[in-house]
Amino acid sequence: VQLQASGGGLEQPGGSLRLSCAASGVPGHYLNIGWFRQAPGKEREGVSCISRIDGGIYYADSVKGRFTISKDNAANRVYLQMNSLKPEDTAVYYCAVPCPMGDYDWEYQYWGQGTLVTVSS
Repeated sequence: VQLQASGGGLEQPGGSLRLSCAASGVPGHYLNIGWFRQAPGKEREGVSCISRIDGGIYYADSVKGRFTISKDNAANRVYLQMNSLKPEDTAVYYCAVPCPMGDYDWEYQYWGQGTLVTVSS
């Protein structure tokens, strides 16, 4: 399984970034794909998850209304559009499979190298 995340960078508060994940080799029984993030000194946080089958979506409360997850099954890509960025969104963002469709403890099986998002003025 390969999960290649890109699109991170430095953005000012209130700005936008779009993350992209190129996925390959994902087992067919892993129905969901999504993103988690980890800030320095903090626990891993599930950000968003989307079903590859029926398009069902989960967002963490901390990003609801600001982030939008989408997928392109034909291109094997998942995207995370991040708007109205806040300093507390600063973290390394990882594309991962499978992912939880809710806020509960989860053991991710595969994730990529991550892309750093820094929100600062």
